[in-house]
Amino acid sequence: MTAASMQQEQSLYSGVPGVTLRHIVDAQSGRREWETVHAWVTAMVRHPVNADPDACGLFEGAPAVAYALHLADRPSYASALLTLDHHITTMTRLRLQAAHRRIDRGELPQLREYDLISGLTGLGVHLLTRGNHETLLLETLCYLVRLTEPVAAGHDLLPGWWTGDGPELRPSPRWPGGHGNLGMAHGICGPLAFMSICMRRGITVTGQSEAIRSICTTFDQWCLGSGERPWWPETLSRGEWDTRMPRRGHRPGRPSWCYGTPGIARARQLAALALGDAPLQHHAEAALAACAIDEQQLAQLTDASLCHGWAGLVRTVQRAAADAGPDSTLSSRLPRLHDQMYDYLEQTGSPPPGLMEGMDGVHLTQLDSVNTASVQRWDACLLLDG
Repeated sequence: MTAASMQQEQSLYSGVPGVTLRHIVDAQSGRREWETVHAWVTAMVRHPVNADPDACGLFEGAPAVAYALHLADRPSYASALLTLDHHITTMTRLRLQAAHRRIDRGELPQLREYDLISGLTGLGVHLLTRGNHETLLLETLCYLVRLTEPVAAGHDLLPGWWTGDGPELRPSPRWPGGHGNLGMAHGICGPLAFMSICMRRGITVTGQSEAIRSICTTFDQWCLGSGERPWWPETLSRGEWDTRMPRRGHRPGRPSWCYGTPGIARARQLAALALGDAPLQHHAEAALAACAIDEQQLAQLTDASLCHGWAGLVRTVQRAAADAGPDSTLSSRLPRLHDQMYDYLEQTGSPPPGLMEGMDGVHLTQLDSVNTASVQRWDACLLLDG
């Protein structure tokens, strides 16, 4: 058994936990037998579950396995979940301690310290989903608040979430001075959405609303396009940040959950709902609605996936439409988006298995009309469930 194949067994992104998630939802909605789910669960845990704090995150190792088992909500998995909870609690505490030491030294973070996929935002999602680690959840929120505090960089101040890495999650000569990542998967939209979701559920710490507002202010400053069709860059270079000017030739990127306007707009909508800010909510919903009919942006979708394809756009609009104000046009956009996703699948065929880049995520998105609790909550790992 290779390390790579073992990693696939425990990857929510592309491996067995993500596929198991699809079968759990099907079983809970009466489409599949629980014996099938159990077979996938058995495959998921046939080797020791990885609990290495430096190698795990919400989408990898123990948190990924726990996410699937929690969604299943079966008594037979309760003991395994408690064991996983213990390991995840330990890794979260270690990661928080390391993050605070880094902040105390005045250093910039790596993206994987705080992001949704690998970092403390994702571990916070686990804590929130499980609902039995209130103290540690509050400690995670305190860290995220601290993450928004400025950091000195020479004679300048950078936001605390600015990273010395490039977008490839490591330092790069192509990104001197690092970059500011605005996306949902690896950037500051993850903490924004997570803090906002917690606040909507009455889970708050000192400074949380101010931290949410400060991130929204950054997005206000970097909102590009026209008033009718606003959009945001995926990343900011140090030169852009220093001059407060976007690089020439900037155009809207693909309308993806992971980096594009859909994920950003949903995070801002969640922030607006948490803060009770009607103008911010209207702006976020208008940006998403405009994105969903912009053929130049839609033409950049080159797969059907949740992460960066049609399913991610559709699921984001589904969630945002459910929370939208009475003047929003988001609901009216959904039938056409569904048709476009189906047309794409007919032309290209079904992708391979997998949650984030495969057919399992597409399948779950197609179940939005099924009124079951599992269908409504499987996407907590995407920070779309407000």
